[in-house]
Amino acid sequence: MAEPTHATPRDPSELGFEAIMYEKEPPRATIRLNRPDVLNAFDFRMLREIARACEDASWDDEIRVVVVTGSGRAFCVGADLASWGEDLLGQPDEYWKWFGAFKDMHDRLREVGKPTIARINGIAVGGGNELQMACDLAVIVDDAYIRHVGLEHGSVPAGGATQWLQLMVGDRRAREIVMLCEEIPAAQAAEWGLVNRAVPSAELDALVDAWVENLARKLPQATRYAKTQLNIWRDLAWHQTVGHARDWLALSMLSGETQDAVRGFLSRRKG
Repeated sequence: MAEPTHATPRDPSELGFEAIMYEKEPPRATIRLNRPDVLNAFDFRMLREIARACEDASWDDEIRVVVVTGSGRAFCVGADLASWGEDLLGQPDEYWKWFGAFKDMHDRLREVGKPTIARINGIAVGGGNELQMACDLAVIVDDAYIRHVGLEHGSVPAGGATQWLQLMVGDRRAREIVMLCEEIPAAQAAEWGLVNRAVPSAELDALVDAWVENLARKLPQATRYAKTQLNIWRDLAWHQTVGHARDWLALSMLSGETQDAVRGFLSRRKG
């Protein structure tokens, strides 16, 4: 599709998305990650489509709230390591481009100018946790968990977690999450402030609906500016580190440690 000539929102059916489902029912837009066969892991196309959907929602004055969720039994498990193994290992320049799409997705989500809700319908691992952290509010089903595994799988969670976890849960807990790579049950994630609420799956949509209704009543320009102000510490941490992280992680694609870890993970998964 050609680039738009004006900041004009489109009907979702015109956007040709394949890796996500994008729906608009004013005052709500919903971005649903839609690769359930790989637990909604990010590939390059998904990152680009999330960014484009956020751009469209930002242009649509009828949309007052953006909800991000997943299809199937997972919210998102982060990067699709299978595509890494095929396309990125040993190729730092290609990883640098991939991370650029990841960064752009984050920036467009944070800067959408409207409140965002993470509807965490299942496990959120690695970049999936970073995606929900980028949203303003988050609710998780009570039988799910959050986890980071980068230090076991050849990566560092520098796409949000190392920047924002300390702001949300404190320094010691942030180190526990990143370094121990243990599952954080939903109730514990809520207690720590990593999400707002943990609820039974039967109550998930009712709470999201109530939040959407509440947020949609707020003045849109005042809400947009309040969001910008609330983002200040996240933005400071992000912009001071993400460029360096992009280059370092790209170079790590050359290291034996990273290549062995990713290939080991993929072989165990196939087994």
